Amino acid sequence: MKPRILVIRGGAIGDFILTLPAIRLLRENFPAAHLEILGYRHIIALAEGRAYAEATRSIEYGPMAGFFVPCSELAPDLAAYFASFQQVVSYLFDPDGFFEANLRRAGVKNFLPAYAKIDDSEHAARQLARPLQSLALYLGDHAATVHPIAADQAFADEFLETQGAAPLIAIHPGSGSPRKNWPLENWAALGTSLLAHESQPRLLLIGGEADHAQTSALTAAWGGARVRVARDLPLPHLAALLTRCSLFLGHDSGISHLAAAAGAPCLLLFGPTDPAIWAPANPQVSVLTAAGGDLAGISVAAVQAVAARLSVAR
Repeated sequence: MKPRILVIRGGAIGDFILTLPAIRLLRENFPAAHLEILGYRHIIALAEGRAYAEATRSIEYGPMAGFFVPCSELAPDLAAYFASFQQVVSYLFDPDGFFEANLRRAGVKNFLPAYAKIDDSEHAARQLARPLQSLALYLGDHAATVHPIAADQAFADEFLETQGAAPLIAIHPGSGSPRKNWPLENWAALGTSLLAHESQPRLLLIGGEADHAQTSALTAAWGGARVRVARDLPLPHLAALLTRCSLFLGHDSGISHLAAAAGAPCLLLFGPTDPAIWAPANPQVSVLTAAGGDLAGISVAAVQAVAARLSVAR
């Protein structure tokens, strides 16, 4: 019977992608094991059957709540599920140890608490992999990668089939915090400039649930057949679209981490956060950092100049 490893990872898109190098380290060192991920279904879909995990399971399941209460009655199906793994690695915040104690009550023998508050000591991906050193596993490459499967690529083919062969530039104008966003009027001006360029690129405007206001405003500003909006797409499908992009423009956000992991050349605008800790570690990522942390201080001309240089380099 295959040994079974469970990685438990909550958090947002960027948190999960930053953890992928650690999961890859487990995958590479235990290639014969059944590796499973427990987390938010729409995020962990990036890993299932896509080079990381044989299976995933949603953490959004009511009886899970009992595992965070001391000495509670544990759901028998979940107790049996957790006990079926020879190794559990948990990135859940568990300051009182209630979750760990309940997993051990359920029969988990090897439990590795991997949660850590990210500090400024080294890149976040390295900090997230550091707990695995207790298993004698040491991270080399800390750049995350995602691996769209044929079904994801087929979606991208269909999504873009009427868009022609001009360069595809992706723009994601949002992030998890307004402080990390470049002013919307700057994005509008940049997109207008790109659309007027002699190479006539196509724009892929990316938006999630929190970005509807920005995507609506930019769609109205740009219009035209050369602008496609990728709104609320499943992440594996969006990853496949990003593999087709000649350039991705964004902020410190989970979607930027996805673009970098998919292999898209990236130009990312950073302000209040430190790119040495939080920027994707992939080699094709360039960063413009705002002086004083205020993104409004980055001019449209500065972004145009770097984007043009990156386009020439390719």
